[in-house]
Amino acid sequence: MSHVPAATRALRVLRFLARQPEPVTLDRLARELDVPRSSAYHLVGAMIAEGFVVHLPEEHRYGLGLAAFEVGSGYTRQEPLQRIARPHLAALVDAVGQSAHLAVLHGREVLYVVEERAPGRPPLVTDVGVRLPAHLTASGRAILAALPTNQVRALYPDRSAFVTRGPDGPSSLTALRQLLTETRRRGYAFEDGEITPGFGSVASPVLDHNEHPVAAVAITVPGDADQPRLVAGARRTAEQVSRRLGGARR
Repeated sequence: MSHVPAATRALRVLRFLARQPEPVTLDRLARELDVPRSSAYHLVGAMIAEGFVVHLPEEHRYGLGLAAFEVGSGYTRQEPLQRIARPHLAALVDAVGQSAHLAVLHGREVLYVVEERAPGRPPLVTDVGVRLPAHLTASGRAILAALPTNQVRALYPDRSAFVTRGPDGPSSLTALRQLLTETRRRGYAFEDGEITPGFGSVASPVLDHNEHPVAAVAITVPGDADQPRLVAGARRTAEQVSRRLGGARR
């Protein structure tokens, strides 16, 4: 048990460094961990020895090492999010009789990583591996609405960032902010024919233990998707997956 606090601090170092846009100084790292500078120095020294942290002496800064990249690559290979979500999506499809999918944010696009198609329902554009503009999809809007506003602004700095597929959908940051405000107030996201004419979707975000949106659960149907039973199903399934990831719903 005596090693648990040190392990916790090491994990906090990794999490903090992973959130930074560039390597940081030891002083900043010590402030973030709320430990003496000497303790932070010994901690990162041990992590450097194991390859999880790298020291950049010319800059007097510390960043993630190759071992941290290997851990992230292992996560991608094992697909734990997909494995966790798939049975919940299958249960959702059985409950509502409509097709459902799981998507993650990738830049200004959503990447569909799981699709569960309801029997007898038509194929959808949201097949596994497909990417679509996040601001036009219910999945993307659910994720964007749960992100800090500064991250949304960084993703959409000007009008050139807004891809259009038709006359509908936001084409400016002001319009997107209004849409995301309405999404947060409503408690779920939806789109109506903005991706595929005649089809609509509702979606709810999946949150991790930091309440960061890591994915979204969506249901797509012919016609109007903004129906209470579909909304309730998407939200319930997103909550189930969030709990499996250690997250707590808002």
